[in-house]
Amino acid sequence: MNAQATLAPSPLRRSDRDAIATLTLDRPQARNALSEGLIAALTAELDAIAEDRSVKAVILAANGPVFSAGHDLKEMTARRADPDRGRAYFADVLGRCSAMMTRIVRLPQPVIAAVEGVATAAGCQLVASCDLAVAGAEARFSTPGVHIGLFCSTPMVALSRNVAPKHAMEMLLLGEMVSAEDAARMGLVNRAVPAGAALDEARRMAEIVASKSTHTVRIGKRAFYEQREMNLDGAYAHASRVMVDNMLARDAEEGIGAFVEKRQPVWVGA
Repeated sequence: MNAQATLAPSPLRRSDRDAIATLTLDRPQARNALSEGLIAALTAELDAIAEDRSVKAVILAANGPVFSAGHDLKEMTARRADPDRGRAYFADVLGRCSAMMTRIVRLPQPVIAAVEGVATAAGCQLVASCDLAVAGAEARFSTPGVHIGLFCSTPMVALSRNVAPKHAMEMLLLGEMVSAEDAARMGLVNRAVPAGAALDEARRMAEIVASKSTHTVRIGKRAFYEQREMNLDGAYAHASRVMVDNMLARDAEEGIGAFVEKRQPVWVGA
């Protein structure tokens, strides 16, 4: 590795405080586009957090006026000179990005997006992949691939699992910007807050999550995404099995006992 590569700034910053890990996209000069390096950095941090029992919640934020402009199209376009016109490279990058998005969904800890500025294409997908999301009043969202002949097919997966079909198709077919207020109305984000306040609100929500039983939150998040892909009967059967196991957990015994005895529970994470 040469000296220039060694000194290259990381595209992602992590800070931990009070059992909350904050991951900040840090490529403001490139509109926080999801380059190979940023996808790899996010994947590595998510893998580390998944094994870190001290982390109870994650906040995903961004440095600069743009949350994320999606894939790094300059990086991708450069590979059109490959013998296969970039087919293998495109498949590899999209596969790694999809795996990273899936990693967020399957992470044991809840992930909260704090969005200020614009989140487009795979940047919008990143927001939709998080469990919760807060948008500053000036935040905007879109899946504008249709404007340049590249339908936002992978962002569509996360988007269509967050908003109603008509809203998803409107964003995908028209490619227009959606305001923070409309994004909250559609269900893409949980709430819109004053400009500049998204990170504070995300932290407030993360602190509430972190105060709960880690064991309960983890099994609840996993069960939510598992049952969502099942039919009604299968979902109820699965949720019942999860709830029986949950009832037998030490934290459920403690929590119910504390409720009956009118005291604060002491979680053990099991």
